Amino acid sequence: MDSETYTIEKACPEDVKWIARFQLALAFESENLRLDPAVVTQGVQHVFENPSQGFYIVARHNSQIPVGCLLVLKEWSDWRNAEVWWIHSVYVSPDHRRRGVFTKMFEYVETLAHSSGARGLRLYVDKNNKQAQAVYSRLKMSKEHYELFEKMF
Repeated sequence: MDSETYTIEKACPEDVKWIARFQLALAFESENLRLDPAVVTQGVQHVFENPSQGFYIVARHNSQIPVGCLLVLKEWSDWRNAEVWWIHSVYVSPDHRRRGVFTKMFEYVETLAHSSGARGLRLYVDKNNKQAQAVYSRLKMSKEHYELFEKMF
């Protein structure tokens, strides 16, 4: 397999089951969490039912089933009088990793963001995930301005 065999596009409602599976795997791989499949499926479906909140991107191998996805959420920036897009929920199936799939998804999102008038892209990454941080640095993303604080309920 080479990276030329991947198609990147906006996800469609028929992709919900794949995206939900990817999110369940992501939670387990990254945080050792076992999430409720019904809740995750409803959460993914919510994005399709409320497109003003964001959208999913999928990577398809040989134009068929998804092998990766990411979620784009939109944040309004009063400082910029424009949107800043957040990349969330990045997942690539293990057998398709290190083949440029995320890079292709990122470049696709970057093109969409530019054409829509968004003023930037942001994402957060686990502080111990050095491999992902290296990829983000190669894509000219920086971590020079902000630290992330959270209070989850």
